[in-house]
Amino acid sequence: MTSELDIFVGNTTLIDEDVYRLWLDGYSVSDAVALRVRSGILEQTGATAAVLQSDTMDHYRTFHMLERLLHAPPKLLHQLIFQIPPSRQALLIERYYAFDEAFVREVLGKKLSKGTKKDLDDISTKTGITLKSCRRQFDNFKRVFKVVEEMRGSLVDNIQQHFLLSDRLARDYAAIVFFANNRFETGKKKLQYLSFGDFAYCAELMIQNWTLGAVDSQVDDMDMDLDKEFLQDLKELKMLVADKDLLDLHKSLVCTALRGKLGVFSEMEANFKNLSRGLVNVAAKLTHNKDVRDLFVDLVEKFVEPCRSDHWPLSDVRLFLNQYSASVHSLDGFRHQALWDRYMGTLRGCLLRLYHD
Repeated sequence: MTSELDIFVGNTTLIDEDVYRLWLDGYSVSDAVALRVRSGILEQTGATAAVLQSDTMDHYRTFHMLERLLHAPPKLLHQLIFQIPPSRQALLIERYYAFDEAFVREVLGKKLSKGTKKDLDDISTKTGITLKSCRRQFDNFKRVFKVVEEMRGSLVDNIQQHFLLSDRLARDYAAIVFFANNRFETGKKKLQYLSFGDFAYCAELMIQNWTLGAVDSQVDDMDMDLDKEFLQDLKELKMLVADKDLLDLHKSLVCTALRGKLGVFSEMEANFKNLSRGLVNVAAKLTHNKDVRDLFVDLVEKFVEPCRSDHWPLSDVRLFLNQYSASVHSLDGFRHQALWDRYMGTLRGCLLRLYHD
């Protein structure tokens, strides 16, 4: 009696997403096996502990071989050694470059150098993220920074082109690169309530409006560097608080427009000049690198904290900032409306994001 047997031979590289996550999280093979056993996989599959150990080791070997390709994702797409479907390639890349919120908050705005890398032991202990995972995330930040720092064009587009990340993750990396390049302070105690998402939102606004690329798309490092000429020109805004008549007229216009509409009207009226001086003085100081680095500290100290202490609801903050910005266009003696709009358009968006009532 003869029987027929159909045999299919394939060389598609199998990727177990759960094991990949354990590898990315920095677990050793033995720790990964223990976690898989705890998940109930032996009961679910009927496999033995020896088979599970072998399976985990096999996956880890594959991931180690893939890692050099993940450092330059286009190479993963064009290599012929590993037969991986495009959807799985995208998953491997996206998850390799994903990062932990707790980790990025510890390094955001710091120089991506050996000095910062020495702090990873402490960051690992503080966040509970394995040291191996911390190193992977830090090295990813540094790698992306090095690749795009000298490029012309959109920062987000350059990151997507060279690392094949999703739009959202590319935008997050653009924020990380932008903060590292300009060294914004994010670690002070009074800023700890802010999430990475808060800073990333502000970074996107600044890239769109305050960088060289906002006015000239052919400039080198256009989305990396703040427009120095713009920062220098911001000193012209000082007259809004230095000229007593302008300051009084600005206050009058804002108060007239908001009377009966603002729940904290009396507090706003009493504190208008201090708030205005704070916002304008922040602008006037941005010619100095240290003041650029302290931008978020200054915004919290000069605006967020005073409003919060007077219990302004977010809706009143929004009404005030909208009217405060718009009223400048009615000041006949002020000739820098375009400069004001470029500054306050971004600042208003940032302040509303920073203000958690």
